[in-house]
Amino acid sequence: MRQRTAMLVVMLLVLLGLNGCQSPATVSELRGTGDLGLVIERATGSVLVVETTGNSVLGRIEGLGDLSHASVVYSRDGRYGYVFGRDGGLTKVDLLTRSIEDRVIQSGNSIGGAISQDGRYVAVSNYEPGGVKVFDSETLELVADVPATYTNAQGETARSKTVGLVDAPGNRFVFSLFDANEIWTLDVAGDTPDVTRYDAGKAPYDALITPDGRFYIAGLFGEDGLSMLDLWQPEAGAIDILPGYGKGEQQLPVYKMPHLEGWAIAGGRAFVPAVGHHQVLVADMNDWSLMERIPVQGQPVFVMASPDNRQIWVSFAHPRNDVVQVIDARTREIIRTLEPGKAVLHMEFTPRGERVWISARDSNRVTVYDTRTLEPVASFSAEKPSGIFFTSRAHSLGL
Repeated sequence: MRQRTAMLVVMLLVLLGLNGCQSPATVSELRGTGDLGLVIERATGSVLVVETTGNSVLGRIEGLGDLSHASVVYSRDGRYGYVFGRDGGLTKVDLLTRSIEDRVIQSGNSIGGAISQDGRYVAVSNYEPGGVKVFDSETLELVADVPATYTNAQGETARSKTVGLVDAPGNRFVFSLFDANEIWTLDVAGDTPDVTRYDAGKAPYDALITPDGRFYIAGLFGEDGLSMLDLWQPEAGAIDILPGYGKGEQQLPVYKMPHLEGWAIAGGRAFVPAVGHHQVLVADMNDWSLMERIPVQGQPVFVMASPDNRQIWVSFAHPRNDVVQVIDARTREIIRTLEPGKAVLHMEFTPRGERVWISARDSNRVTVYDTRTLEPVASFSAEKPSGIFFTSRAHSLGL
């Protein structure tokens, strides 16, 4: 008994000694990822790792290639970000160690990507060569190569640029073929990826999926209106909605096409940036009829709803791209005009919507606003900042 007691005392002392050997730095670095995010520095091929609790920059990750049109999706736990670069680079970064975990050059020109519902696969949408590639999210090993082939007007087999790639319920991806005038679904739930094709309008250039994952909507560059696929009943095919919305005959030159991901869905209404007009359109989502036109100060690019759907924040194309306007979703009136800096490129709400972060490329600055007071509460320097992506996107469809 005495010997056993002595052994227990020795083991306790060893455990206490090991615990005492942990440095304060190691303990202080333990943290969750729920308030983290990445800010794209497009001119330097780098990203800033940021946290939204204290509105601060934690560090910089370099060596990500051409980020002139970059986007990010996240692993389920929010630790890893997958950065899609314009040069075809797919880079997996670790937000906690602030380092590159892995990187592959998977095409000559890519335009974005998505992560599957179960987090197992990362898909990339490519211009050159046209198609979608799917990778294992853990290893970045190629799982599937889906060429976007079609028959062109000359009767030849060609490959189309792919755009508007989003994740959808049922472990599917949905994307559009710009040159083929089609929408494809890619089912990765089984052992073999399965593709289904649908006819769409002329030249779909971007797309979104509604927050509930039901409707996939593609903007059309070649005709008025949009194409919509109901993923609850895809056998019905894509239908035309909002005639008159698309490119069509423009009264004003279009300096930058709107990003459809920035559509605001609030209170049964869709707030849509009007191409080539100084307007935000309001559509009734019951029948997709046009309800109202809200005059704004320029051509809108992003039209985004706050998480509580009470506010609609609007950014603009050149030359009046140093302004953001805030619309009350209930009254549909502009309640504030803000000036975050020169060349505003992106906005991102914190998960519960108490703050919104805005990047101003030509001011080399990110400004944080309080969404209640509409006043700036913080700002920091960044090298030509563009996209802002918080880890809360890991738990939302289509982001």
